[in-house]
Amino acid sequence: MKLYIIKNLLKDIKQYKTIKNIKRVQNNEIKIEFEQNQNYFFDMTKNQSLVYKKRDISHKTKNFSAPFDILLLKKLSNSKIVDISMPNDDKMLLFELENSTSYKSQTIYLLINFVPNWTNVILLDKHMKVLEALRQIDTNNIVVKIGHIFLYPPKPTFEYIEQDIEDMEKFLYDIYDQKQAKLFENSKNNKLNQILKQIKKLKQIKDSLDDTDKLLEKSEQFNKDATKLIKDIHKQTGYTKAIQLKESNDLFKKSKKMKQKALLQHIEQNNIEKKLEFNIRLQSIINRCKSLDELEFYLPKKEKNQTKTKKSSLYQSFFYNGYDIKLGRNESENIYLLKNSKSSDVWFHLKDRPSSHLIVVNRKKELPQDVIQKCATIVAKFSSKAGGDFLVDWTKRGNVKIQSGANVLYNPYSTIKVRV
Repeated sequence: MKLYIIKNLLKDIKQYKTIKNIKRVQNNEIKIEFEQNQNYFFDMTKNQSLVYKKRDISHKTKNFSAPFDILLLKKLSNSKIVDISMPNDDKMLLFELENSTSYKSQTIYLLINFVPNWTNVILLDKHMKVLEALRQIDTNNIVVKIGHIFLYPPKPTFEYIEQDIEDMEKFLYDIYDQKQAKLFENSKNNKLNQILKQIKKLKQIKDSLDDTDKLLEKSEQFNKDATKLIKDIHKQTGYTKAIQLKESNDLFKKSKKMKQKALLQHIEQNNIEKKLEFNIRLQSIINRCKSLDELEFYLPKKEKNQTKTKKSSLYQSFFYNGYDIKLGRNESENIYLLKNSKSSDVWFHLKDRPSSHLIVVNRKKELPQDVIQKCATIVAKFSSKAGGDFLVDWTKRGNVKIQSGANVLYNPYSTIKVRV
């Protein structure tokens, strides 16, 4: 952050008298709530610090319970602001705070350090000794350790341009919007690259498969050769007859094996084609996404150290408002979902048209309307190449009767209209 922004920020927050609440809401993001529900967010990513305000504050935050977070909440919530300054006239904000309890009043300092390489949030006692820090550091140039007196970074020698920001609130909102726009574009590109890799991989697998027609031709030729040997076997005697009989049996086995391979190859090819089709549609959906939340819904980020399990590869998973949603990407996955769902689960399918089967894991009496809408939209998006209006049928899984494969009959049911 530029020095002039921090100077203008200091003028802006000097109006406040109390820190009502302070907590870490993301790995490097601290939220400070002043009086009148004024929330400021400090992104303390090393060497990339930012301060901003959000128009819509999400309640989806992580819970942190490190000693730093516990002390932050305990010592600084509902604390009185005595003073706010910029030590050394540098990229730092130092809050002098008074924390009062029924027993005593305590002075504590909160240092928000934006200086490159020193980026940190530090709690200090009245003697400027470190109580806790977002990052504890011990290098030749920087020491931030509990119990050690904090020494400020060297005073900058450069001259900076004075610049007033007329509307600080709008400026802080704009910073957040710009950050989100950049995150959205990066996330979208990463997800599109991820899908492209999957498409390329599936195409390579498909290209490596043997031609089904050629396999059937070989099977038929083996069968013909074996039949010919059998027809001529009466002309042979003794050892020659035994050899010829063995050769014909081997050819029949090869014919059968080749035919079986062709059948399995056809199934494998069909599954790959369906997965390719699914990924191409997913690519189109990601291209049309308008927000980070939408991107994460259709292609969630994998957790660190997440391992692939057999179960997770049997369908596409989504999670919405506390509900697990499972979507079949091909016939075998549709069959799996039908056979491995409970009667209380809810089933979705395009009306009178081929489509993916969708199952919502449900243990309650009724699905909320927004969940029904979301599931119907997913079915429509992944079952059609073109947009438009779609009718989607839905009912309890217990009302769906499997006929053969993924073909079903169902009654009673409801229908919802969605546009995608």
